[in-house]
Amino acid sequence: MLELSVEGHWVSSVLGFLIGLFLAAYSIIFGVETAKGFRHLLEKKITNQKSSIHSSESIWRVDSRERHIAVMVVFFLILCLLWSVSGIMLRKEFKNGGSEAQLWLGCIVGPTGVWIRWFLARLNGCGLGRAGLFKWIPFGTLIANVAASCIMAALSTIRNAVNTKTCDTITAGIQLGFLGCLSTVSTFIAEFNAMRESKHPWRAYVYAMITICFSFGLGTLIFSIPVWSKGYKYN
Repeated sequence: MLELSVEGHWVSSVLGFLIGLFLAAYSIIFGVETAKGFRHLLEKKITNQKSSIHSSESIWRVDSRERHIAVMVVFFLILCLLWSVSGIMLRKEFKNGGSEAQLWLGCIVGPTGVWIRWFLARLNGCGLGRAGLFKWIPFGTLIANVAASCIMAALSTIRNAVNTKTCDTITAGIQLGFLGCLSTVSTFIAEFNAMRESKHPWRAYVYAMITICFSFGLGTLIFSIPVWSKGYKYN
């Protein structure tokens, strides 16, 4: 939406936010109702298979320290393998630039964004200060989305200022991987839907407006103003 505002299409930019929020909000409603229907069908189907399902669940249940360690080791090895493959492919494609190099770089830096967002999720429900003001605002998700928007805007500004193939590859890879994993539309919409169905539905719209206004406002300061003042040609 910042690209539209840079080009002077402010009405289209605002409409894009509103239409996007509307589509995402009703998509999760449709998804929840569909999932309930499938769950009802599955519950009917497995009524006579409870004993076998219970035994298979007990085998795969991670309910001990040894099993936790084993699972962590397996996933760590998988992560190292994926990092190795991504590093090899990035080294091969980096000189050529393009979408493939950006994709492999994104695969390398993506997990970092996931970990940061996981740590930020601890702030949800804590509120502000010792008094815990505004506990209904999930500040962890808010910080993750606003920070990702600001960093993405900053990288776009750098990309336009430097304007080289190497810079394009690095900035686009970080935007795709790290910032794509740091930001979260799914959690934002899930929280929006939960607030909308609560006793205080107005909180959902306040939360959405806070997220959009902070992200768009800071993005305009970081990206749009430098583009306007320096006359960068937007790519």
